[in-house]
Amino acid sequence: MLRSYLLLIFCVTAWGSNFVFGKMLVAEFSPLLLSALRLLFITIFLLIWSRGRLCMPTLTRTDWLLLGTLGIVGVFINQWSFYKGLVTADPTTSALVLALTPVTTALLAAIFLKESLTPRMVLGSVIGTAGVLFVIYNGAELHFDIGILWIFLTMISFAVSIILVRLLGHRLPPLVTTLASNLIGFGAMLPFVLISAPLATVSHQLSSWLLLFVTAVVMHGIVTLIWNSQLQKVGAAKAAMFSNLEPFIAMVFGLLLLAKPVTAVQLIGALLIIAGVTLTTTSKESQNQSKTPSLSH
Repeated sequence: MLRSYLLLIFCVTAWGSNFVFGKMLVAEFSPLLLSALRLLFITIFLLIWSRGRLCMPTLTRTDWLLLGTLGIVGVFINQWSFYKGLVTADPTTSALVLALTPVTTALLAAIFLKESLTPRMVLGSVIGTAGVLFVIYNGAELHFDIGILWIFLTMISFAVSIILVRLLGHRLPPLVTTLASNLIGFGAMLPFVLISAPLATVSHQLSSWLLLFVTAVVMHGIVTLIWNSQLQKVGAAKAAMFSNLEPFIAMVFGLLLLAKPVTAVQLIGALLIIAGVTLTTTSKESQNQSKTPSLSH
């Protein structure tokens, strides 16, 4: 079990650091191009990985509709808005906003999947939202930087994707869902990339290309496979507790790589968000239904 916990910590460390690495990459690439290149590398990795493992079932019209929505919302919009937001948003604040994903997912599940919304979940939602508002409060007013608004879109699209994955999980194997949604998302993004190509910023640094490749394949591909394998061993509830460390890891990497100081406001906001998420994800009624997200940035 110790090995599983260490592997989960490795996964969360990789995902938490991606906020800082993403901030570095958007200084070298245009957000849309960066998203497309990342999806290209991820898709190639998934195609190679799925050889001999993919069992393709017959897809119904509903399957295609759900996969199409997941590809456009959960892949295309999610990836683009993430890097678009990091152009101006602070990576630590971005990580804190995205930490609200389990809370948002629970609320969406209550609305669209008719799952029970308990008083504990409501309280967790209020506390978590208060934490985010605390973080973006600049001392005089609520400061909704345009980048933070993009990150909010990332968080909402991520929550929507979890709902869609949950629906597809009853119909299709996970590998089919993951591969098909990434192919659809990349295909939907490609026309926009081609149109904007003349104005796109492309890095000429080999180190930037290597960072892009590693963050795509390792963090979205290999780390996700590790996370999913250990999820089966320790359970979703315990794994969710590890994922709560992500904002704090983003803080540490921001301090080390970008010299971004961690403020007392961010720490208090982070504690409120984690408290809210913990209340929501450990609710007895939702514990059997909740699934820790296996997709990441």
